Amino acid sequence: MSKSYDATIVGAGHNGLVNACYLAKAGLSVLVIEKNDWVGGAATSRSHYPGFIYSNCSYVCSLLRPEIIRDLNLPRHGLQILPFEGGAVLTQDGDALASYRNHDAHRRELERFSLKDAEAYERYAADLIRQCRFIQPMLMRTPPDPTSFRPRDVSELLYIGKKLHDLTEREMCDMMRFWTMSISDFLDEYFETEVLKAKLSISGIIGTALGPMSPGTAYVLLHHYMGEVDGTIGAWGYARGGMGAITQALAQSLQSYGGEIRLNAGLDKFLVTGGRTVGVVLENGEEIRSRIVVSNMDAKRTFLKHVDEKELPDTFLKKVRNYKIRGSSGKLNIALDGLPTFRALPKGSPCIKGDLHFTDTVERMERAYDDWKSGKWSADPFIDLMIPTTVDPTMAPPGKHFMSCFVQYCPPKVEGRDWTDADRDAFAETVVSQIADYSDDFRSKILNMEVRTPREIEAEVGLTEGNIFQGELTFDQILFNRPIPGYAQYRAPISGLYMCGSSTHPGGGVMGAPGRNAAKEILSDLKRDTTVVSDAYAIL
Repeated sequence: MSKSYDATIVGAGHNGLVNACYLAKAGLSVLVIEKNDWVGGAATSRSHYPGFIYSNCSYVCSLLRPEIIRDLNLPRHGLQILPFEGGAVLTQDGDALASYRNHDAHRRELERFSLKDAEAYERYAADLIRQCRFIQPMLMRTPPDPTSFRPRDVSELLYIGKKLHDLTEREMCDMMRFWTMSISDFLDEYFETEVLKAKLSISGIIGTALGPMSPGTAYVLLHHYMGEVDGTIGAWGYARGGMGAITQALAQSLQSYGGEIRLNAGLDKFLVTGGRTVGVVLENGEEIRSRIVVSNMDAKRTFLKHVDEKELPDTFLKKVRNYKIRGSSGKLNIALDGLPTFRALPKGSPCIKGDLHFTDTVERMERAYDDWKSGKWSADPFIDLMIPTTVDPTMAPPGKHFMSCFVQYCPPKVEGRDWTDADRDAFAETVVSQIADYSDDFRSKILNMEVRTPREIEAEVGLTEGNIFQGELTFDQILFNRPIPGYAQYRAPISGLYMCGSSTHPGGGVMGAPGRNAAKEILSDLKRDTTVVSDAYAIL
């Protein structure tokens, strides 16, 4: 029998570590168990080629909440976010639509394509900010249970009702349309230039098993728009040293509060006695007793793989099985012998320090999604290409570069069968070929390539089907419906078992809010001091 703890957290991803940090800061004895021999989950930095550091899965930072950074003293533990400059969509006719952080430069670039769209962009940005102002305060609040009359749930429903009451009738109507419409339809109301609409559609489909013409993708755009870097709303940046710098800082913060981390400690099952969770059983048979257990795994993995069915209500199990968690993404991490050139970008262009894309119409993006629906990786994929070493030289030797390529669409199974190594290699060649169409020297600079399909992402990181958000961010799976109605308050049907992963509100991305919100609920249940979790504040 091992030492017992107040809390055992399963999974050392960023939400699990955030949750553990707050519990340890409140004085609880905390253990984090992790099946791999490293911490970080999908937010990790690893070396697969001498001298290079790869951000293996997640690759940019914006959503990590400033309250969490402050509460847990993450800069003191080495976290530094480096904002990047702009980006570009390279078009098939040899041109490029650039984007810049500088407002005037960005407007002039839009005017080059359409004066009307340059004017409309100001209205578009203002409307998005208004949508963000409504939803953003809810990110750091526990959703209510609409079917409950408990005082806390009634209070939260009244809070939402007041926010709705503060809107005009027109604003309320626009908001409901926005949450349920496609990103394609939403952008058609503002813009006429295809390449601009393709550029802005990207945030509506990242990590989502939907196309730009699918209802609900407008909200996915909003989810990605609510972050900030150094107070700049909507900005994105690189974590110095790769995305693993975030989880390394969290691990150090946890240890500074007395928390423990055990690696190579995979979970077999949750230990349930008399209808209550009293600990965990590891894959090696070891039992760890704990007052409470917190799962950072997704809802399907938590309840369908590690809990005996007899411990859960049948209606709950049915809803968990129906929870949408479809993989749609792949990733290439590439070590380069030098910085590649792109024909459409002049030498020294700051755009190469940001995100580069090659899908220049919404129709091309939708057809890429059509391939996914047929069980194939996209023949003409959408690629979110970044070269972090243009901003952070610590990730590669002098003169060398690391390239990150996030790819849509990549199915969890290939035409109904499991992925093979040959499939993986063919998928990689599809991606490399598209980049080479815009860069004459790209292929010759490749030193090493790590290819990750949903098969690799699930096997290594533990994300079911390789879904990076632990579940679709559609209207039926957000707020009090995440992961399923009646269980959006971070508590499982079994007493003593909690959830803190991205399957819970407010969803995916390297945000930390699910872990933070769950910690506050746990501390409240244990009648411990919740002031270690500072109140959220509006950044818009």
